[in-house]
Amino acid sequence: MSIDWKQYDSNNFFDELIGDNGIPRASAERLVEHLESLEEGELESRKQMAEATIQEMGVSFTVYTEEGNIDRAWPFDIIPRTISAQQWERTAAGLKQRLKALNMFIGDLYDKQQIIKDGVIPAHIVLESKNFRPECIGIKPAHGVWAHICGTDLVRDSDGEFYVLEDNLRVPSGVAYMLENRAITKRVLPELFQKEAIQSITDYPARLFDTLVSISPRKIKRPEIVVLTPGIFNSAYFEHAYLAQQMGTELVEGSDLVVGKDDCVYMRTIAGLERVDVIYRRIDDLFLDPEMFQKDSVLGVPGLMRAWQAGNVALANAPGAGVADDKVVYAYVPDIIRYYLKEEPLIKNVKTYLCDDPEQRQYVIEHISELVIKPANESGGYGMLIGPHSTKKEQAQFIKLINADPRNYVAQPTLALSTAPTLVGKDLAEPRHLDLRPFVLQGKNSYVTTGGLTRVAMKKGSLVVNSSQGGGSKDTWIVNGGDADAI
Repeated sequence: MSIDWKQYDSNNFFDELIGDNGIPRASAERLVEHLESLEEGELESRKQMAEATIQEMGVSFTVYTEEGNIDRAWPFDIIPRTISAQQWERTAAGLKQRLKALNMFIGDLYDKQQIIKDGVIPAHIVLESKNFRPECIGIKPAHGVWAHICGTDLVRDSDGEFYVLEDNLRVPSGVAYMLENRAITKRVLPELFQKEAIQSITDYPARLFDTLVSISPRKIKRPEIVVLTPGIFNSAYFEHAYLAQQMGTELVEGSDLVVGKDDCVYMRTIAGLERVDVIYRRIDDLFLDPEMFQKDSVLGVPGLMRAWQAGNVALANAPGAGVADDKVVYAYVPDIIRYYLKEEPLIKNVKTYLCDDPEQRQYVIEHISELVIKPANESGGYGMLIGPHSTKKEQAQFIKLINADPRNYVAQPTLALSTAPTLVGKDLAEPRHLDLRPFVLQGKNSYVTTGGLTRVAMKKGSLVVNSSQGGGSKDTWIVNGGDADAI
């Protein structure tokens, strides 16, 4: 026998695969049964096969360090995470609801700002956001959609329910790793895809392509779509190249594009200039156009914003969309859903304290050793304080930061993040904390990936799942059959 599940202890956290007394949850029954049937040492050899596959496929990511950029092989755990289709159907509906409301919110902010006038959200919360772009006021993107691709981070608490931890509406990354995780798992555990009813994720590139086609200003049969990358030194360059290849579109850098006197965007080709209709941009707002934003940017395209404002090119995601993934704005999203859709949120937020509010700020300072403190606009796990794992010195430093700029900080309880079995040695699995980033598309139609990118804190007891901070990943299975959510 391979893994002995009776010795597996989740330390009272909600475990995604194994319930009380080593009994697998309904969605994980066949997976656990198969893992148990493997001969001694077989899992270790499958793990080595996965590592060889990752090297062969060139799946990597870049970590920024003081010594320079380090390209690393993708850290991967071969034991999949399972979620029931019944649970996922409810979750996907909540994600679509959330993105629809957020797009209405962004459109309102760059138009009449009615939500501010009606007192639902204070004006300074929006207007002082680092991602609010006055240059976008008056723009009307196709279908009223600003954020076409959203990566929403979900976590499960001790009750087994999903909660939204944050929304990523600027240039969300990770979907290529979700797709590669599936390809790797199919290679190392092929027999399970014959036995198990696992929902497919392979249609994502086609869905993304259709979403981009739907926002083209020229209604032609085959609009010209490009993926705009900052270049090979960007940490997500692997993904930029992967998605361009999968969609059959060109991967370009800023120097490959030019804006003509007619305010249209053209791509430089061997045959001459070719008009571009849609740009899936993987460059932050401030680097997009040196004419309008950061003057010394060499990553963007001079005149790009002018072409977009004229309606001659579509940008996904639209500039200014990041105003809605500000972590302070996040606290208002349930009210945003109620305001625009007249519906109750289908997925709850994690309780959030706004340091901008004097009473809440006082509570945060008094309980800083118990809370997670986050800056409003950082990503990748940077700039955070995890109270229970911090020193008195670090806490004092964060109190100074909070008092100096209260608007820039929020706090949340330290969650009892769910766990899943992760291979840590020969035939030895231990629980590791994890989150989930599904990807939501919205153009003419909307779509949610069946599952998403599961990120795992590979260090025992750690709550930080980001790859840049030592986290790893595993395949995510949406399994037809029993509900896996019973505790």
